Amino acid sequence: MNSTVTKREINLDLLRQGERSEMAALVENYSNPVYRIAMNILHSEQDAEDVLQETFIKVMHGIRHFEGRSSLTTWIYRIAVNEALMLIRRRRGNQVSLDAEVETAEGEAAPIEIEDWCCRPEAETMSAELRGEMDKAIANLPEKLRIVFQLRDIEDLSIRETAQVLGLTESAVKTRLLRARLTLREELTHYFQDSARE
Repeated sequence: MNSTVTKREINLDLLRQGERSEMAALVENYSNPVYRIAMNILHSEQDAEDVLQETFIKVMHGIRHFEGRSSLTTWIYRIAVNEALMLIRRRRGNQVSLDAEVETAEGEAAPIEIEDWCCRPEAETMSAELRGEMDKAIANLPEKLRIVFQLRDIEDLSIRETAQVLGLTESAVKTRLLRARLTLREELTHYFQDSARE
């Protein structure tokens, strides 16, 4: 699920000086992942575009004060996640927190039906239909799991970087990532079982 694309190295000094070519490279490097993150949180193209725009406005205004304590990628993704969550907050009129526990009071049901995919034909595993099912399953993940999965497995951030973006501990990121992966695996197990019956 790695979406890594070759990115042009950004010169922070030139970016802080307002060099247009560096700003253009920054937008080129980060537009797609920021948009994907926003879409995965908000499920709305218009809202994702708004978050994309607000993220780059904040990045351009704040770049002079960026001290490099985290990577540029981590800083930009954190801004994007915060912008998306603020949009949800404004609409819901309440707090959206990523550091609260994922479990309900009754406890979260662990996925139980797991199929071994090792021997699946490559064509089936890579089919457009299966990719569609995977996208649907990701969209149905609880928000707290979906955001962790998006940053770690789709945007390819490290556990540490994902924790920094979301303001979580690394162990919380690992726990949520495991739950997300198991939930997705269970969803796709149902898909494979249904396909086998047809």
